[in-house]
Amino acid sequence: MKNLIFLLTIALLVPVLAANAKDLSKSPWHITATKIDPNNYYGITVANGMVGLVSSPNPMKVKDVVLNGVYDNYQRGRVSNILKTFSHMNMALAIDGAGIDRGNIGNFKQVLDMKGAKLTTSYTYGKKATIKHELMSLRNMPYTAMSVVEITAKKDITITPVNMIEAPDHLNDIRNYYSEIDRPHTLIGLLSSEARSPGGKTLATSTAFILPEKHGDEPNIIHEDNHYNSHTMKFTKKLKAGSTYRFAVVGSTLASVHYNDPRNEAERLTIYAKLQGIDALQTAHKKAWDKLWESDVEIQGDLKAQRAVRSAIYHLYSFARKGTAYSLSPMGLSGLGYNGHVFWDTELWMYPPLLVLQPEIAKSLLEYRFQRLDEAKKNAFSHGFDGAMFPWESSADGSEDTPVWALTGPFQQHITATIGWAFWKYYQVTQDKQWLETKGYPVLKAGAEFWMSRVEPNDKGQYEINNIIGANEFEENIDNNAFTNGMVKTVLEFTALAAEALGKKPDPQWRHVAKNIPILKFADGVTRENATYKRGTVIKQ
Repeated sequence: MKNLIFLLTIALLVPVLAANAKDLSKSPWHITATKIDPNNYYGITVANGMVGLVSSPNPMKVKDVVLNGVYDNYQRGRVSNILKTFSHMNMALAIDGAGIDRGNIGNFKQVLDMKGAKLTTSYTYGKKATIKHELMSLRNMPYTAMSVVEITAKKDITITPVNMIEAPDHLNDIRNYYSEIDRPHTLIGLLSSEARSPGGKTLATSTAFILPEKHGDEPNIIHEDNHYNSHTMKFTKKLKAGSTYRFAVVGSTLASVHYNDPRNEAERLTIYAKLQGIDALQTAHKKAWDKLWESDVEIQGDLKAQRAVRSAIYHLYSFARKGTAYSLSPMGLSGLGYNGHVFWDTELWMYPPLLVLQPEIAKSLLEYRFQRLDEAKKNAFSHGFDGAMFPWESSADGSEDTPVWALTGPFQQHITATIGWAFWKYYQVTQDKQWLETKGYPVLKAGAEFWMSRVEPNDKGQYEINNIIGANEFEENIDNNAFTNGMVKTVLEFTALAAEALGKKPDPQWRHVAKNIPILKFADGVTRENATYKRGTVIKQ
């Protein structure tokens, strides 16, 4: 009898638990938006460290696609900008011949699943259908994204899903292609585009439908050329009331900075993804993200704080990946802000949590700097200094990319000390002596050589750092900025420690100079921000 009661209790609870499982209002892993104003919408990004997809308030749409590592001169400032690439995951849907849009749908909701790194958009179309659209940038395939669509018919309906590739205005020499590969076991329809950037880089993309039918039973795919910068493929399917139709679009995008033959490689990757199938791709994506989330920060008793911290970690994990030489811009892969350039924010603010949680991803950020060490040495030479002077704004090749009108480029030199700080911290965490020998110490030593040539001795036996811009950008061309001086003192000591860790004899001047770089104080001992700082003046940071 007890067993029977237990089984009955479980049977009664299962529907309740299933219903509660759909309520994500108290989930520490989900962020839900139901009241969406298209005029006040910033979007959320799903990314895999290489391809960032920015969401749209409009059904089936993607606002922006940002491809890591691709820069060109095409917007403002006469400097390199991160390049907005093809929008290849955009879709449209017609039901019984009528296109759906924000004006004719209801119950519109978007949910970001941070654990699974996917955005789910759901809505209803009158009394005819409910639609669920899952968007993800596949962690297991760095150049590939997938949209999974489920349409549940409330009545007998005819659906026409459309996938489109659109080129942004700054691309030229656009070439659009559609081809089919027919094999005994499958039919692969490939929608592809290729174009040139203003600077001559080649960008390419390719997409394909993943349909549930067996080969021979699938609907016909129709290709249409709309105009010069866009084309589409679509199919039509009749659904019975109560049935659910599930299909996907997979798409790959890359550039000549990644592969010498981007169009062929994009098509190969798309074919591979299509023949993997929806479930295999989702499983591999989830497995990769589960591995990342083994490093997490858990907060008990404060749901808002937990979501905020997880959101920060989610975006850091989304915008970088191990095994690359790409760094992080302040906006990551969420848009074109700050021109996609790499600043000190990377090493000082975004790198430390990655170093603790994902040292291999942090290593990729440092590899970006190491591979651009020669450019930093050239920058120091051109300014009359020794060693390496890293640029305030960096993009593709590591040369200075700060717009000329901003004085931060030549004067915000504390970034060189911050980079050295980050390199030593990596060794402290990992104890990777081989890395320190081949990559860490060369960067630290070149930075120390820069500062030794940059400091100015005074008659008090001190070594000043004059005519500088510190972290407080409100005050330009000042002397002895507290942050700059403090970080230089620190990194000179770190360079000496690195030498000793490798069994080398450090230059004794490093510690001598570090000891005698002044940190200015007011009479009561409060640190003075710079030599001309007036107490009470608001500083930027």
